[in-house]
Amino acid sequence: LERFGPRAVAVRETPALLGQADIEGLVRDIADGLAEWDSAAALGDSLDAIIARMACHGSVRSGRVLRVDEMNALLREMERTPHSGQCIHGRPTYVELKKSDIERLFGRTR
Repeated sequence: LERFGPRAVAVRETPALLGQADIEGLVRDIADGLAEWDSAAALGDSLDAIIARMACHGSVRSGRVLRVDEMNALLREMERTPHSGQCIHGRPTYVELKKSDIERLFGRTR
């Protein structure tokens, strides 16, 4: 980030870790948080929040179409990642369905 006037910043580059993240939204979220920090303890908590925001903004969002190789890479990474069953906000990242659940969803139960 670089200063780009009295009330603006320029984003020159972003970490590869963020991928196709919503950088504008992330920077706005961080700026909003900066305005609220008033102590070192709050800053430490807020740094954790920034990391969580970066993870969220860098995530695969609803409606994004993934290629098969991207899906497989994501699943392999989830297998290696502790606590990958939920996002930083506590929402599930996947659900496990039994074969009988899928059959019921498609009206194939006997």
